[in-house]
Amino acid sequence: MQAETRIAIESDADVVTARQRARELAGELELSSTDQTLLATAISEVARNITHYATRGEVRLRVIRDSGGREGIEVVASDDGPGIADIERALQDGYTTGGGLGLGLPGARRLVDEFHIQSEPSAGTTVTLVMWGRNSGRSVRA
Repeated sequence: MQAETRIAIESDADVVTARQRARELAGELELSSTDQTLLATAISEVARNITHYATRGEVRLRVIRDSGGREGIEVVASDDGPGIADIERALQDGYTTGGGLGLGLPGARRLVDEFHIQSEPSAGTTVTLVMWGRNSGRSVRA
């Protein structure tokens, strides 16, 4: 099992680095190229939110294993930015406070196997994503 990898997120270049490191881990776990792309896209969405709303934060990547022995990649994107006042609303397609399309968080949620978000106004946001490896018994994503 590898140690956790931390990537400071302050620019678009850092977002690219986080995507690349996640793809490397996903390749080691033999995730399909489709799942590697889905994971990289989800990381882009949450990491870009850091640069757009919080200016800086970090993405942590690590290989995880559940009690059944399946392996996956856990991504934790966190910042100390303004936080999200209404998480339920922020997870609805089309809702935005930043002038975008409002597809970032709801899109990221659809791309991965597990999605958790914690946020508090004026205290920051933490988004946790998990993509399980092949033979994980995962159901088809909607």
